[in-house]
Amino acid sequence: MGDGAAGGIVTDSVTFMLPDAEAQYLRELVEQYLELVRSPDDARDPAIRRLSPDAYPDEADASAEFRAWTRDDLAATRAADAERVIEVLRERERAAEPRPELILDAPSQTAWLRTLAGLRIVLAARMGIVDDDSVVADGDPRYDVYEWLGYRQEMLLQSMAG
Repeated sequence: MGDGAAGGIVTDSVTFMLPDAEAQYLRELVEQYLELVRSPDDARDPAIRRLSPDAYPDEADASAEFRAWTRDDLAATRAADAERVIEVLRERERAAEPRPELILDAPSQTAWLRTLAGLRIVLAARMGIVDDDSVVADGDPRYDVYEWLGYRQEMLLQSMAG
């Protein structure tokens, strides 16, 4: 567990359990997410809009200006976080004997939490989830992935609180 984490505060390191099959699947999702955050801003894409929401919902011009000033930095941060997650997962794959435990240092913990949250934002946008009352089409497999990412996020937070 963590080195004295209290109340979900990022600690020096935590041990996070992630079975091999889930790790491989997560790496594929994060690679797709990385492509999205590196792509040019497309205001028509609901996922891009959710990743860069309007700072001033009632002022379109001010929101557009704010987005123009902040999108590149935000995208660079999201890309760096995703790259860190991918690298941790690749290191695990390269290990002589891969283990289900990942040891995440403090910067990795932050990157993992932000990347898992970003992935959930993208999926929510793609499925039309805007609040707790949103209805998802029966049998939509993306919802299972959305829930799984939330579960993994919760497991990481619990490890950090540890």
